[in-house]
Amino acid sequence: MNTNFYDEPRDGSASLLHNVVYCSRAAPGVTAHDIQAIIATARRYNAARGITGLLVFGSDIFFQWLEGPKADVVELMERIHRDTRHNTVVELSVNEEVRERVFPTWDMELVQPDDIREVLQDALRDAQAAVNAKALRQLLQRIDQADLS
Repeated sequence: MNTNFYDEPRDGSASLLHNVVYCSRAAPGVTAHDIQAIIATARRYNAARGITGLLVFGSDIFFQWLEGPKADVVELMERIHRDTRHNTVVELSVNEEVRERVFPTWDMELVQPDDIREVLQDALRDAQAAVNAKALRQLLQRIDQADLS
């Protein structure tokens, strides 16, 4: 795994991260095999670009948290918008100038829908950046209003 991208200041400047949280509906015909292919590709792609995060899939809905260098996260979101396995991509949260990774060791982790509340609550307990804590609270609230299982 590439560890050069972690949030260490370089040349006296603070290292900033870009964070995007989105959801989308799976296109008709997306299978469990497709989900595994997405994860495998994401782990290779993300590790090479310093992107970390998680993916939840349930009830034909993708829910993903992405964090990393802005140009790389923006490029990845453009790829996701073009990916025919996704319909109606909706960005729930976009933050810049984040200095803390919420999922620093996860190139891309597939989290089961039944576990997402626990994962986000753990992340909230560990969050030091106010912007991350706010985004996590908002996501927990959204999840409580919808059923991802």
